Amino acid sequence: MSGPVVELGHAEGWDFAAGAAVGALRPQEARARDAAGLPYVVVYRSAGRSVPLEVRLVSWRDHYAGVWVYDEHGRRVEHLELRLLEEGRLLRRYHERWGYSGPEAPEFDRVADRMAVELFPGGRGRVSHRPRGDAGPRTVTVPSASEEERWLRRPDFDDWPLLSADRWGLDGTVRPTAAPLTEPVSAAPAEPWLPPRPGGPGDLPALFVPGTRLTTSDHRENMVVLEPKDGPRLRVPSGRLAVADPLDTGRPDITVEVPPGSYPTEVATIGFGYHCEFEGAWVERTETPALRLRVGDGPVDSWTMALGEGHDLRLLRDGEAYGFSTDGATGCFADAGAWPVLQKRFRRALVDRDDEAGEDLDSGSGFFLRTVDEESGADLLAFATDSDGTHPVWLGLDGSGGVVCVIVQVDWLPHLKVV
Repeated sequence: MSGPVVELGHAEGWDFAAGAAVGALRPQEARARDAAGLPYVVVYRSAGRSVPLEVRLVSWRDHYAGVWVYDEHGRRVEHLELRLLEEGRLLRRYHERWGYSGPEAPEFDRVADRMAVELFPGGRGRVSHRPRGDAGPRTVTVPSASEEERWLRRPDFDDWPLLSADRWGLDGTVRPTAAPLTEPVSAAPAEPWLPPRPGGPGDLPALFVPGTRLTTSDHRENMVVLEPKDGPRLRVPSGRLAVADPLDTGRPDITVEVPPGSYPTEVATIGFGYHCEFEGAWVERTETPALRLRVGDGPVDSWTMALGEGHDLRLLRDGEAYGFSTDGATGCFADAGAWPVLQKRFRRALVDRDDEAGEDLDSGSGFFLRTVDEESGADLLAFATDSDGTHPVWLGLDGSGGVVCVIVQVDWLPHLKVV
């Protein structure tokens, strides 16, 4: 393979909107940041090319290295995310490619051909292909990558492969720049790079503060938080709270240690109005988008994601969250110590229509079924969700790390914000 020599430079960050480095570094400074696990950026260019070939983003303290490949028009066309899960090697966690229809197509054109491969430890993964982007159908298959293809040996600081070498017919010879990068830098980057962070509860706790005004990206206006509705109490004599799909015959997805006791539940309620074209009038609506189990009465000092067996925060992409999974739009709070008995009774009540196996509580509170283990005095409170899939569970903690409350979002509120 032949071609121009590739030059590289280092920086503290990268402004995607401007296509420019932020906080230029000398090579020795970048090497020191690499050794310390601090974020830094490597920019690759070839002679006579105003846009980069690719940009590598590294933050070992976040177990992360990522590469963005650019085309001759300055558009991102390929993205690789690597995760440091084991000493000395990186998982090829995520790989996405875009195929643009022509030079005039914008970056991330919604009708661009898009292929994404996600890989997980243990041979799991999926391939998603949208030949016409968001405008067409999507196919999902299982990746054929071997165990060796899933992993990359962690390169030394000076020994990284050039992902775009084949794309541009380059010989892969890399020459570090002796001085810091001198390309334009925006004083306040419009889209600065940060290492990926797992999702958080955001403004979800505000759903339990009456009078709070909210907005979402699906254009609902005049949204205001109403007084939460009281739900049934939940008895957890084992001190192990389960949050899961009660139809799942396996172990609960998530368990949380709490003091043995009986705890109240609350249902968040929001009200909003809109002009309904079908009815030709202004319509007032209420929704119950979240549930809260109160474990204590003290203030919440911090929030954390509830994790289950096999959940690894290092695998989450930016903004992603774990939760309990459901195929039946159903979730529950339950005593994990009595889970087999409670889950069996729930199935009898719901599937077999056994009226003696459970108590129907669907009275506008959001809960619809309770089952009881008479021997232990443990409860299961089942509730409906707006869809199948994964529903995150958030723990409100006090200053000493004790659980104050548990919140589950059951309805979709895209980009929820307090206004």
